[in-house]
Amino acid sequence: MGHSAAVWDHRTAIEVTKDWNGIDQVVLRNPQGASARVSLHGGQVTSWKNEQGEELLFTSSKAIFKPPKAMRGGIPICFPQFENCGSPEQHGFARNKFWMIDENPPPLPPNDSRGKSFIDLLLKPSEEDLKGWPHSFEFRLRVSLAADGVLTLISRIRNVNGKPFSFSFAYHTYLSVSDISEVRIEGLETLDYLDNLCQRERFTEQGDAITFESEVDRVYLGSSHMIAVIDHEKKRTFVIRKEGLPDVVVWNPWDKKAKAMADFGDEEYKQMLCVDGASIEKPITLKPGEEWTGRLEVAVVPSSFCSEYLDH
Repeated sequence: MGHSAAVWDHRTAIEVTKDWNGIDQVVLRNPQGASARVSLHGGQVTSWKNEQGEELLFTSSKAIFKPPKAMRGGIPICFPQFENCGSPEQHGFARNKFWMIDENPPPLPPNDSRGKSFIDLLLKPSEEDLKGWPHSFEFRLRVSLAADGVLTLISRIRNVNGKPFSFSFAYHTYLSVSDISEVRIEGLETLDYLDNLCQRERFTEQGDAITFESEVDRVYLGSSHMIAVIDHEKKRTFVIRKEGLPDVVVWNPWDKKAKAMADFGDEEYKQMLCVDGASIEKPITLKPGEEWTGRLEVAVVPSSFCSEYLDH
């Protein structure tokens, strides 16, 4: 890029372009050449690349890029529900709505602004939205890309209603992996989980790490703030840190489910894994005027550095 972090101006690192449907999208860049792309349809991160230009998020080759359908891949935002609990739409309506760019966002703290680019998006319910889910809210989403390539999403949801409301939430994060059979997750050992393949029955994780040899669809409960997704073949690790998001969804459809989805390639289950920071088991309740914050940070480090990184 040619910018030094010392004189980095985050405004020059932001570009608003249009996708092939004519929908505005925001491209963030850092001084080293990493990038992230955010669509105003759904406030969805659709791409995250490292400084070598390698895509770190999975998007299906059969994804449908046409509103109102949410795109299969990237990081869709699930609000005010995950799956079919509460509002009529699966995974809620936020991922299917058009968001606005917040032109007057609060600035980054001075100690956090070096080499970082960010965009703030805003979602408010329309009259039509209020018919389906009758609660007034302001949803502010900040997506930022740091000098070291770390991607951070911060959601702030405020109740501007006259009465309390409750919701569930997830960052439905599709990670790109080399081969699902060579991937393991650490940081969820000994936790209870709800198994969606067994009518949400509750089990306790017995393994030292989670590995994959068949379909997995689970909600791990009360997890720590950090988990690691280790890709042995690529010798790299996704380190996921989260705040305000006690649960973790782990999903891979495997072969039969993959073949049943129109917007998913038959063999693509081998190259993806969803690991979501979420709040599902206990819905979040906001009284009038209250605000909730949910933060997700995703970094990629060489697996040889992983244990050192996790100790920080």
